[in-house]
Amino acid sequence: MINPLFSPITINNITLKNRIGVAPMTRMSAGDNSIPRKDVLDFLVTRAENNAGIVYNEAIVTDYESAQGYPGQARILNQNQVDAWRVVTDKIRSRGAISVCQIFHCGRMAYEGVNPANRVIAPSPIAPSQDNPLTGSPYPLPEQMSRFDMDHVIEGFVETAKGAMAAGFDGLELHCAHGYLLNQFLSAYSNQRGDKYGGSMENRYRFVHEVIDAVRMVIPGDRLLLVRVSNWGIADMDVSLFESKGEWQEMIHLFSQEPINGISLSTYDFSAKGFGTDQNMTQITREATKLPLLICGKIYDRKTADKALEDADIVLAGKSMLLNPNWVSDVQAGKELKLYGSDEAGIAYTDTPLP
Repeated sequence: MINPLFSPITINNITLKNRIGVAPMTRMSAGDNSIPRKDVLDFLVTRAENNAGIVYNEAIVTDYESAQGYPGQARILNQNQVDAWRVVTDKIRSRGAISVCQIFHCGRMAYEGVNPANRVIAPSPIAPSQDNPLTGSPYPLPEQMSRFDMDHVIEGFVETAKGAMAAGFDGLELHCAHGYLLNQFLSAYSNQRGDKYGGSMENRYRFVHEVIDAVRMVIPGDRLLLVRVSNWGIADMDVSLFESKGEWQEMIHLFSQEPINGISLSTYDFSAKGFGTDQNMTQITREATKLPLLICGKIYDRKTADKALEDADIVLAGKSMLLNPNWVSDVQAGKELKLYGSDEAGIAYTDTPLP
């Protein structure tokens, strides 16, 4: 009998050879041309060669004005960038895997000078409480987005989605997690607007709906459109971004009414209980949707991968995939594997070539 991890799954007429994938991970390895360095691109191809079923790239920022939050972030907005990624997606496909391009706008998770237009924008003029670890200083107070800003940001998502499709990605994922812009609209922690984009969950969701609606128009019907969600952010990490199971499920229900093909859940620990219940986040999410679910968070060996797949459809690994090129075959062989810590994953942000 084939282990479920290594059985195929079909989503929107795209078949994955197994249920294991490379989680999206930020790199900050791009040069002035906004193209990641060669070893970072090769890393993605190598993981496809080594039997990952789905390979995510690092998150791509969506415009040249206000989307960037970190130095060295990649874009896919001109022909040179499209051509660089086309080589990668072709190689991934030839290795029997599919590729998904995650795109995002950092919103208030930015600092003065990092964006070409030197702007930091957000749903509300509220900065994260903690200092920025990159600068050692407080995050700047963001400008509250106007309708003009919102339209411009939507256009950035659309143009980046066009670039991703031209580059041959099999799918696109909207990053609605980790305290970045789309998540900032969804969470009352960062969204305190008094207009129709603030207040109730339905109102806070409105801008995300507009982004999905616009992006879906440029995604061919035979490609995937996914969203990523989380209850935690990169800044103020101990804060629950949603106040209750009910609020979380209301958001998931709204996503479920969209023309999307799946929801990716990012957790610290896939098995941790959520919102004071006896359920993990996948179980809580599953109650509110029939869409395929992807899960990541402390999935590092055969036991944790099998366990995570009891509630999800696809498991994603970040640090384990980053640091162990042979992770999929090691999982399949049932080898004893270690749980890597964030300090060990620091290689992603150095000039050291990736393994």
